[in-house]
Amino acid sequence: QVQLVESGGGLVQAGGSLRVSCAASGLIFSRFAMAWFRQGPGKEREFVAAISWGGSNIYYADSVKGRFTISRDNAKNTVYLQMNSLKPEDTAAYYCAADLWGPGSNSRERYNYWGQGTEVTVSS
Repeated sequence: QVQLVESGGGLVQAGGSLRVSCAASGLIFSRFAMAWFRQGPGKEREFVAAISWGGSNIYYADSVKGRFTISRDNAKNTVYLQMNSLKPEDTAAYYCAADLWGPGSNSRERYNYWGQGTEVTVSS
């Protein structure tokens, strides 16, 4: 069965950096677009970044553009989110998601598989 397992979350001071990872199993990883979403306290889950199945198309939410970088390593079945210049408003649970043959969409409805999330807390 498909499993997506996030790791790398934690507590960081504002202005700091953190890299979260998502290891996939039970699927042909190279055929899936991968995305990161986040859900802050009392907020709806929102799109953060996505990378198409071929890796050529990458999209970011305006709120993280220029600070976050999504990448994938098909040999390791892993997608990463490098987060720099973190702000307290980046505090959230971060979820990875997979979309077969996807273009790298910002729509939650496209994604069939989800991880359990990893917590990121940014202190001011």
